[in-house]
Amino acid sequence: MSDWLVLALAMLGAGAVVVAITLVRHRTAPEDENPDETPDVIEYMTMWIGVVYAIVLGLAIAGVWEARSAAQDHVQAEAQALHEISERVRVYPPDVRDRIRADVNAYVGHVVTTEWKTMTDHEHVTNRGTELLDRIRQDVTDYQPKSDFEAQAYQPLVDQVAAADQARNARADSVGATMPGVVWFGLLAGAVITVAMVFALQIRRTRRELVLAGLFSATIAFMLFLIWDFDAPYSRGITATAQPFLSLFPHITG
Repeated sequence: MSDWLVLALAMLGAGAVVVAITLVRHRTAPEDENPDETPDVIEYMTMWIGVVYAIVLGLAIAGVWEARSAAQDHVQAEAQALHEISERVRVYPPDVRDRIRADVNAYVGHVVTTEWKTMTDHEHVTNRGTELLDRIRQDVTDYQPKSDFEAQAYQPLVDQVAAADQARNARADSVGATMPGVVWFGLLAGAVITVAMVFALQIRRTRRELVLAGLFSATIAFMLFLIWDFDAPYSRGITATAQPFLSLFPHITG
């Protein structure tokens, strides 16, 4: 089942539940009930509950979107560091240069073809990827420069290896969901309370009020879906991609 189908069903379901409860409540309401006599305090509470929940939803969406953007930045930083390693080793002897470039290509190829699928399906990086990056580190750090020119390139290459390792660790840390369970509990409980306050206003069974109540609940379902969709930066919906690797290493296909 696709994410968009889940979204459509959630929005339709939320709207249908609110409309159904409204119709049932209208049938079971006392004959002398007057919906125009809603106490002012209930209207005041409903307004503030809606405002507070809207702020919470906005902060949650901003948080998961920022996490998604940070995840993409980690990928960009890792790809750029590996590209710098591949380019800067041109000052080394051909055998050393070719070995380092081959190991960089092997690592990038593993990331875009194997590790990315593992991140999407199982939310973790692979041990093989760690081994391939360690091999690049050994290639760079174990080489003893034989000239001043090579010595000048040595430390920047070590720094780029460290940058790639740091970016990989950051990518590994951001693979899973970013929203704690207690936050999800608050979001779902807030949604129930906010929609329930609609009934405290004693809405009537007019077409306009039913449509507005259904759209209101469907909008909340849509916002919760967005938060869930952005919550796992590499696994759902609008995700971080491996495009930076493919752009800097065009000879490697995903």
